[in-house]
Amino acid sequence: MDVELRQLRCLVAIVDEGTFTDAALVLGVSQAAVSRTLASLERALGVRLLRRTSREVTPTATGLRVLAHARRVLGEVADLVQEATTGRASLRIGYAWSALGRHTLAFQREWARAHPGTELRLVRVNSPTAGLAEGACDMAVLRRVPDDRRLDTVIVGLERRLCALAADDPLARRRSVRLADLAGRVLLVDRRTGTTTTDLFPPDARPATKDTHDVDEWLTAISTGRCVGMTAESTAHQYPRPGVVYRPVRDAEPLAVRLAWWRDDPHPSARTAVELVSELYRAG
Repeated sequence: MDVELRQLRCLVAIVDEGTFTDAALVLGVSQAAVSRTLASLERALGVRLLRRTSREVTPTATGLRVLAHARRVLGEVADLVQEATTGRASLRIGYAWSALGRHTLAFQREWARAHPGTELRLVRVNSPTAGLAEGACDMAVLRRVPDDRRLDTVIVGLERRLCALAADDPLARRRSVRLADLAGRVLLVDRRTGTTTTDLFPPDARPATKDTHDVDEWLTAISTGRCVGMTAESTAHQYPRPGVVYRPVRDAEPLAVRLAWWRDDPHPSARTAVELVSELYRAG
């Protein structure tokens, strides 16, 4: 089955303009070409898309569904062309669990003020490269060194490690905890994107672990009191949750926050983003 963009444009034009004649004018082709293009699309899909009378053209039920998809596809293609030809229409920054924590809003506002011609988009992708490898973003916020050698990274700041506990956990009464306090507990870890492993703990005081795959799942499990978690400080700012409290782990090393991008294809605004985020962490 081969469906072409010109066929989708033709379908959208017919519905938007109301007649084959007006669609032909918009598309800059003959009315006969519009009829042939629509017919070829209906043959390719094996369904009837439009009802045509002497007075009007209306989509069938299937046609309405195809039309909705066609609009989305054409919109995404337009975005692709703009992104590829200008490189400055938007800057997509991916993150796995938390973006920049308490600096996220300041970053968004300062970027909008200083760079109104480049839209900033924050994209949550729970993968080891926070969406870079998947093509979902142009840069990524990472809190561990990526394995992919095609990426360049720079440290833009440091964050404390926090322990996440149920609000009624005995440790929640303390202002801070130590790694050894978590011995005998079940620690929720995300092995794909997380920053916590049992190597952080003393050999004789390592907790048991249980896998999780999403921050919402992580928080829900912790709130029951059956598990605890350890995370970057940014998570506490990004995801406050009733029934869950965060306490600093005073003997755990801080986490480095990195921005990453493709070495051979950096976004034109990459350096500017690095400078702004670094300044926010320094000022904070």
